[in-house]
Amino acid sequence: MEKENKNYLIFLIYLFLNLFFQTNAFASDNFLTLKNNEVNLRQGPSFEYPIKLVYKKKYLPVVIIDKLENWRKIKDFENNSGWIHVSQLSKKKSAINIKKNSILYKKSTIFSKPIAKLENGRLILIKKCRKNWCKIISEDYKGWILKNTLWGKIK
Repeated sequence: MEKENKNYLIFLIYLFLNLFFQTNAFASDNFLTLKNNEVNLRQGPSFEYPIKLVYKKKYLPVVIIDKLENWRKIKDFENNSGWIHVSQLSKKKSAINIKKNSILYKKSTIFSKPIAKLENGRLILIKKCRKNWCKIISEDYKGWILKNTLWGKIK
């Protein structure tokens, strides 16, 4: 009886660790971006379903919440959700500034020279990220911004 309990406990620990690491691995890879300046969000996973809305921003980050054949169910930073064909998605790294008046710095420290204030909802392209900072480009601005101000692929 004691051996059965020990084996059961080992099985539960293995199951927990396996689920934990699979979930985290998926979570870091489930952001994609829109490939084009006009992308249809559909109510279902087929061209037969009606269009819910049309995105008009290339590189807008979206999170993948489901998959069916060549279709991905996505959610955007405003919680709109629907289905997009995989041909309309890209692996380019981008994010949305979700904090009002975030500061863009010349270097990855708050003691560095401030370059600009970024408004809430601004699309930025990610060049690289470190522990708490990401080097970004947004239109004419280049610099570093704190990760906790961003929604998107920041790993």
